[in-house]
Amino acid sequence: MNLKQLSETLGLSQTTVSRALNGYPEVSEATRERVQAAARKHGYRPNSRAKGLATGRSMVIGHVIPSSSQHEMVNPVFGDFVAGAARTYAENGYDMIFTRSDDSSIADAYRNLFQRGAVDGVVLQGPKVDEPRIEVLNRMGVPFIVHGRSTRAQVPYDWVDVNNTRSFLRATRLLTELGHRRIALINGLEDMDFAQRRRAGYIEALQHAGLSPSTDLMRSDEMTEVYGHHATRDMLQLDDPPTAILTSSMISAIGVRRAIAEAGLTMGRDVSVIAHDDDLSYLKNGQDVPIFTATRSSVRQAGEIAAQMLINRIKSPDAPPQTRLLEAELVVGGSTGPAPNRF
Repeated sequence: MNLKQLSETLGLSQTTVSRALNGYPEVSEATRERVQAAARKHGYRPNSRAKGLATGRSMVIGHVIPSSSQHEMVNPVFGDFVAGAARTYAENGYDMIFTRSDDSSIADAYRNLFQRGAVDGVVLQGPKVDEPRIEVLNRMGVPFIVHGRSTRAQVPYDWVDVNNTRSFLRATRLLTELGHRRIALINGLEDMDFAQRRRAGYIEALQHAGLSPSTDLMRSDEMTEVYGHHATRDMLQLDDPPTAILTSSMISAIGVRRAIAEAGLTMGRDVSVIAHDDDLSYLKNGQDVPIFTATRSSVRQAGEIAAQMLINRIKSPDAPPQTRLLEAELVVGGSTGPAPNRF
């Protein structure tokens, strides 16, 4: 079905239908909802090239992948975020492209995308504590959205993030309430903003319980299964090993579970484990009963939200900065229990 046919079905002009689908404010909410419902029913999707010619936009969103983060392309967290974003793009008539950039020339990559009119906006993922890309994009005056935040960023910007500090504070507090005193943290790379915030929540909860953070129980690296396995294996060999482990990824949690089993221990009885769960489509935390107690927040939903915020920014470039802080749900599974009595 084309625009003309959809307009005839609705008994509206093509101009009205087009404006309703593109979110123009002069179209009433009732008309907009009616047009969008009809478009969904009849499988109508605006031609992005024609729409771009009409609006002066490319109707494309860009994702720039730094060369040092090429692994992200096969990371299920990245995949689910993009899947969520793609759904929102499609609903709004946008396509997306991915491009690679050397770490030393990211600013040039962004500048090239916009100067040649390849994209209308970009998504910035995996921000560091000190993230130079935010200042670059802000200085260029182009639409962008950050998935996450950067603690040291000194300029206003749009972002969507999960409350990492509060989620790891709650998770660590649960472990202290279960009587655990030797609680380990297997974290992501701590130049990443999310990892620093998670460590801050972990330390705050320990201190609230009268416990001192122990450097021999804290690890930081890229969140792979092998890393989770090796970190757990090494800590279980300590003279005073942890009775509980908090890990920043469901992926590394699988390695944690493997190391616990190899040591002849039982997860949830001998060693409690709490993971962060991005509610991944292809890496579910069990079915009826969660395998891991986890702080759960859907990265796919975050992708949908970020994409809509970016599209709003493209339509209203002078609007005040918009932010969205998502709360993680603490889900109790089979991986946690009271601290074991070692004596």
